[in-house]
Amino acid sequence: MTTDADEDGTITVANTDLPRAKSFKYLGSTIAEDGSIANDVTARIQSAWMKWRSTTGVMCDRKMSDRLKSKIYRTVIRPVAMYGTECWPATAKDEAKLAVMETTMLRWTAGVKRLDHVKNEDIRKRFGVAPIREKLRENRLRWFGHVLRADPTSIAKTSHTLEVDGKRPRGRPKRRWMDTLNEDLKETKLHPDQAADRTKWRQRSRKTDPATERDRL
Repeated sequence: MTTDADEDGTITVANTDLPRAKSFKYLGSTIAEDGSIANDVTARIQSAWMKWRSTTGVMCDRKMSDRLKSKIYRTVIRPVAMYGTECWPATAKDEAKLAVMETTMLRWTAGVKRLDHVKNEDIRKRFGVAPIREKLRENRLRWFGHVLRADPTSIAKTSHTLEVDGKRPRGRPKRRWMDTLNEDLKETKLHPDQAADRTKWRQRSRKTDPATERDRL
């Protein structure tokens, strides 16, 4: 795979030309030649649904408590959907797809249909689950804090400060990771200079599930 669509040639291994791919999976994440995350978002959603279906014996059992179902969703299913998302230059559309996945799972888990006219907020409150949009932001900011505190010679810090030669093409520019992070920082009223204070950074960036507080009682 190459990011240059006009590049000719391929890689030959044992006298065999390797086919050129538009995307491939690496360490669980789907990498695309155009740098988009659309395929990765779809793959994450599909993986999460597979995990949800494997737990339907508990999640759809009316005899099981909502507390247990909530814990399974938060510790088994949601992490699958959020794997690798801390590095996504996520757009509102991408996050909306994950939000639809989450609300659908929770409604099916609760045994509630649309005709029952129960609001998504009420279902979320029932299971004590924070919106996945806010958990995505928490993931990004937690990783960003690690990057800011990293050694200047580390790969993460080098990649963050790397300046790429050339100009961005004309037209609407593609969304970058820092574009998403700048919105996160504005939303949480955090500044990169505060990353050195781990406790404050964690408190301001974290979005705790209401059910987590309930489990402590």
